[in-house]
Amino acid sequence: MPNIKSAKKRVLVIEKKTLINQMHKTALKTAIKRFETAVAENKADEAKTLFDEAVSKLDKGVKQGILHKNTAARKKSQLALKLAKINA
Repeated sequence: MPNIKSAKKRVLVIEKKTLINQMHKTALKTAIKRFETAVAENKADEAKTLFDEAVSKLDKGVKQGILHKNTAARKKSQLALKLAKINA
């Protein structure tokens, strides 16, 4: 445990930011799982809207510094391939 006042404050700030990052990551994972469930059930229209939502959350994750941009690009590419498969 830190002794200096500023170090104590940093611990509290980091705890808050960690919770916020966890919240965003959980929402992102949920969006991706909902999309993959729609793809597994061959619901093309629903999958398209869920794809847009998942891509939006991935982009926001990059903007907020939660994900690396290449990670988000890779995930978007994988999701797009799955969407193309059920539309074909």
